[in-house]
Amino acid sequence: MRYVSTRSAQVPGLPFCDILLEGLAPDGGLYLPESYPQVSAETLAHWDALLHDQGYAAVAFEVLSLFVDDVPAADLRAICERAYAADVFGDPVVPVTELSDDVWLAHLSEGPTAAFKDMAMQLLGQLFEYELGRRGQVLTILGATSGDTGSAAEYAMRGRHGITVFMLSPQGRMSPFQQAQMFSLDDPHIVNLAVAGTFDDCQDLVKAVLGDAPFKAAHRIGAVNSINWGRVVAQVIYYVVAYLRVTHAARTAGQPLPKVSFAVPTGNFGNICAAHVTRQMGVPIDALILATNENNVLDEFFRTGVYRVRSGAEETSSPSMDISKASNFERFVYDLLGRDGVRVAELFGPGLRATGVIDLSGTPEFATLRERYGFMSGTSTHADRLATIRAVEGADGVVIDPHTADAVKVAHDLRGSIDGAIVVTETALPVKFSATIVEALGREPQRPAAFEGIESLPRHVTDIPADADVLKQIMSDRLASRTQG
Repeated sequence: MRYVSTRSAQVPGLPFCDILLEGLAPDGGLYLPESYPQVSAETLAHWDALLHDQGYAAVAFEVLSLFVDDVPAADLRAICERAYAADVFGDPVVPVTELSDDVWLAHLSEGPTAAFKDMAMQLLGQLFEYELGRRGQVLTILGATSGDTGSAAEYAMRGRHGITVFMLSPQGRMSPFQQAQMFSLDDPHIVNLAVAGTFDDCQDLVKAVLGDAPFKAAHRIGAVNSINWGRVVAQVIYYVVAYLRVTHAARTAGQPLPKVSFAVPTGNFGNICAAHVTRQMGVPIDALILATNENNVLDEFFRTGVYRVRSGAEETSSPSMDISKASNFERFVYDLLGRDGVRVAELFGPGLRATGVIDLSGTPEFATLRERYGFMSGTSTHADRLATIRAVEGADGVVIDPHTADAVKVAHDLRGSIDGAIVVTETALPVKFSATIVEALGREPQRPAAFEGIESLPRHVTDIPADADVLKQIMSDRLASRTQG
């Protein structure tokens, strides 16, 4: 398996471990496999048996083996077993529960930071440490977070040999709980930087630094945002597992296998990009339901064919989706346009910078998008979130977080057009967004014991302007004493 950039047709492509450490491609594009591996019904049946006999880590190994051929099998299996151990995620990993109207929840928030980002970050931490040790190198992680990526990355990377993390977040834009999870960490190799601006500003800073090839090379900088293919492929695993669990439940009950669709709350197109890859691999997913909040750039595209970057992201009660520039969207457009790297480079490079718009509305590719790729979309508002949280708690006795509520709302809106089971990918435990839960239900959400008093801990964070030169100077100063490998 080799990987190419969405903005070129380089041949031969690069192996997995090279792009794992590199993150963004040198031409500014994102890495994807030269082609997606294909799975058969027999393979899915084998994975189903493995899942219910040996657990999540066994399926993770099988899926990753299709994408990773430069790590020995025994090492890759051990990496998966460490990443998805019961003491990290509980047992079983990624259980599913059925709600009303044949809607299911895939529980992705049982990890160390109570967010779905843990599912990929714990694996990424293991992979980084393994490959750096094999090469005798160090790595500087530069990331941006709109809420959960930061804490998940920091908890996954802290204490790992040879890794220093710089995490950017928008000042005042995350919930108090999310801020506390990140800023309470007191570790010289974890550096929190609060940027004056939005998540989009943070993301632009990351791309600016990664685009400075000499600086990137000098400080050995990689990425943990979903621009890193390692993040996306790790998420493919839980789509496979959730599909297997829902179909297994039907088989066990003596029912016909249902069609299975996924409803995914998204702002940066990373999570649903993994669902898209899973579907392209041949896993028989019916519809991919994309749910946005008031920052509905992606919903607008899937309805109209026009991708229109906004001047800034609106601040909402599902803050992890407060994004107006969806980084991973480029990966989907690359597939949509027949993997034409030259065309993608123009659309996402000079074209997007000049106009802020990508218009595919009149193209034959957009005309057949729903038929070829299964996408449907919708938008949810603050009032919708409150109503959905109340409705799910009233009907099913389950409290969901605001982002998950966005997906449930859109799934119900589109239910008339979709047959079979709809699996909503849970985003986080409700405790991370207690103010919205209190507004919806009039009471505080349940708080796991591990998170008691987290908001009162000392904060370790530095405020900075949205200036790439300032960021690079801070990084240089903090890294000056690090021994180069």
